[in-house]
Amino acid sequence: MHLHILGVCGTFMGSLAQLARELGHQVTGSDENVYPPMSDQLRAAGIEIREGYAADHLQPAPDLVVVGNALSRGNPAIEYMLDADLAYTSGPQWLSEHVLRGRHVLAVAGTHGKTTCASMLAWILANAGLEPGFLIGGVPGNFEVSARLGRSPFFVVEADEYDTAFFDKRSKFVHYRPRTAVLNNLEYDHADIFPDLAAIQRQFHHLLRIVPGAGRVILPHDEPALDDVLAMGCWSEEQRFGEGGETGFRLVSEDGSAFEVWARGDKAGEVQWPLTGLHNVRNGVAALLAARHAGVALNDAVASLCNFAGVKRRMELLGDYHGVRLYDDFAHHPTAIATTLEGLRKQVGDERILAVIEPRSNTMRMGEHRDRLPDAVQCADEVLWYEPPELDGALESVVARSRIPAQRLAQIDALIERVREETGPVHVVIMSNGGFGGIHQKLVRELDKTGSKKGC
Repeated sequence: MHLHILGVCGTFMGSLAQLARELGHQVTGSDENVYPPMSDQLRAAGIEIREGYAADHLQPAPDLVVVGNALSRGNPAIEYMLDADLAYTSGPQWLSEHVLRGRHVLAVAGTHGKTTCASMLAWILANAGLEPGFLIGGVPGNFEVSARLGRSPFFVVEADEYDTAFFDKRSKFVHYRPRTAVLNNLEYDHADIFPDLAAIQRQFHHLLRIVPGAGRVILPHDEPALDDVLAMGCWSEEQRFGEGGETGFRLVSEDGSAFEVWARGDKAGEVQWPLTGLHNVRNGVAALLAARHAGVALNDAVASLCNFAGVKRRMELLGDYHGVRLYDDFAHHPTAIATTLEGLRKQVGDERILAVIEPRSNTMRMGEHRDRLPDAVQCADEVLWYEPPELDGALESVVARSRIPAQRLAQIDALIERVREETGPVHVVIMSNGGFGGIHQKLVRELDKTGSKKGC
């Protein structure tokens, strides 16, 4: 069967394309934004990518068009698809029908940490010999691919609450029918889709409604927004975890690079890893408990987590250029920005941190959370905000209220030139949930001119 995927370079749709290819389908795709690491994965899998959304990308007609949720009416490919009466479906629906049916699905949901937690969980199951399938909105370092069919009943999926498609406004995760559901946290996000937090909570409750009675819901103790969701009704076993509790963790190092895991009052082991931040510790404990529901002994899961290699674009070290250490991070929500910088600060002490941030998400561009941005960057020494002309001065108040040095720069080249002025030791963290105008690759090239790369 020939599948053509619209929006193929998105993290979800690109992963879906790789699964379809692994199933033996001919797969092609279109997208406006083609950039690594997803574009590299797709080409390596033999998937032809075409730039833009021209109608002729669907000629001759594929057997099925799989539509990404970023596309809407008015898009040339969508209008042609409808006029030509082509067969079409959404990505989550295709995944449900062709990959997930009949499997033990372990779904990781939450505003933050889905990619990292799902990557941890897939690695623990794989290291235990369970050969799971997975679909993750990022590239786990232990696998170097974002999706795999697997050879067992177990399938790990990053469960996004964003809407499914222009013709299906339900959250993606309602298609997945998990037996194990991890709910890591819940905050207001996706202002382009949801009017308020209550609307997102309703979608999370739709997810709870499809977890079987023999299934398990794993969540932290201290998330009031999730407590409200469970108060609407839960028909499955609940397992909660927290810091210092009978089931949960106790920090060994303040930066989160070492922590003990406890279950029912007994120490199950200690994790020592290269990651930092309390948010990653919580992700790790949730993954451990989800793996235990799949039959992995807790002490074995702890040992696996010590060998977790992280996820690309999650505080990924791109290189060290004579003490200028360059990181790529996906953080784009104030909470994610704050927790990432806090974890780095605890790791590096008084060394200088420069944050370079693109407020790219729809929620940020619509002005939501703007008042929280000045506080979100307080663990940095300085912040450079990317404010292209289309933002029309939206960050002026953010800079005015900043308690650390802050600048708004409208050009990628200006950001690069400013970073080039830095001398080590300094930690430069580039934060964006998109390609950020290719700034990562451009900076690597510029910094590499001034000295050899170390420790990449």
